[in-house]
Amino acid sequence: MAATPKKGTAATKAAAKSAAKSAPPAKGAAAKADGGDLKARFEAAAAAAKQTKKRPDNATMLKLYSYFKQATEGDVQGSRPGGFDFVGGAKYDAWAKLKGVSRDEAMTTYIKQVEKLNRE
Repeated sequence: MAATPKKGTAATKAAAKSAAKSAPPAKGAAAKADGGDLKARFEAAAAAAKQTKKRPDNATMLKLYSYFKQATEGDVQGSRPGGFDFVGGAKYDAWAKLKGVSRDEAMTTYIKQVEKLNRE
């Protein structure tokens, strides 16, 4: 059985450098590189959503709302509106269904929905 060098020795430091060079780039670094582009595309889609040729149906509007909120604010916060606030309750429920969806995924889905609207 081969002896392993003691922690902190020159041999372990050299092995760590070699492993770091051959390792793929961290996911965070790649995400930062794409994050700026995704955010710019998201902002452009948000502007385009306001200028569609025809007004989308209520189900599509709720979907757009929920993905926009998830992308900009994260998971739903606060308590569900009650009483006769049917619109507020529907918005809350639509957003709550997306709990746990990442901001990047929500942005991507929002962009796809707006692109689909503008094709129609």
